[in-house]
Amino acid sequence: MTSSSIGVHGVVLSGHTHRVLNFLSLLGMPYRLVESPAAVRKTPAFRALNPLGQIPVLEDGALVLSDSTAILVYLAKRYGGARWLPEEPVAAAQVQRWLSIAAAEMRFGPAAARVLTLWGGPGVLADCHAIAARLLGFMEHHLTDHSFLAAAHPTIADVAGYSYTARAPEGRIPLADFPHIRAWLARVEALPGFLAMPESAIPDQEQ
Repeated sequence: MTSSSIGVHGVVLSGHTHRVLNFLSLLGMPYRLVESPAAVRKTPAFRALNPLGQIPVLEDGALVLSDSTAILVYLAKRYGGARWLPEEPVAAAQVQRWLSIAAAEMRFGPAAARVLTLWGGPGVLADCHAIAARLLGFMEHHLTDHSFLAAAHPTIADVAGYSYTARAPEGRIPLADFPHIRAWLARVEALPGFLAMPESAIPDQEQ
């Protein structure tokens, strides 16, 4: 497999998968998506790619790499250049800070609330909403005087943070009270090559 035929194992409604697909699209790189729903992720063939059974998994030539953050770092280093992942120590640290937030507060807040709401995943929705409220308040304040999360230009921090923030309403987390977050989302969406994440229907509230 060459860079012109990068394979991504994942599902289109996964925010973690979307991070990778969106970044590949922003880089202008062709790829093929190998749909890997839960049943596929239990098979020996998939477990040979990632023994943890998680998506996304990237195949680029002989390289097999899992974890969306690791994949973003790899793609930025190999194909994206310093614009997407700066080399300067402070700028690199700022990107890492937001990657850590995407893997922690973003995962256990908006992402977990979305899974609970759409698919009845594990957890307590009120706890997810509390985490999301703290995170979104922090992001809103940060974005009052920043155009992007980690630098004056887009980086992989914005790619990592976009998907679950944009789809927070699918976890019953409205964004109406966060104008700076919504403006940031619009700036990301205006980037050349941006790939939209499909929307999911929110189940009716129980009466």
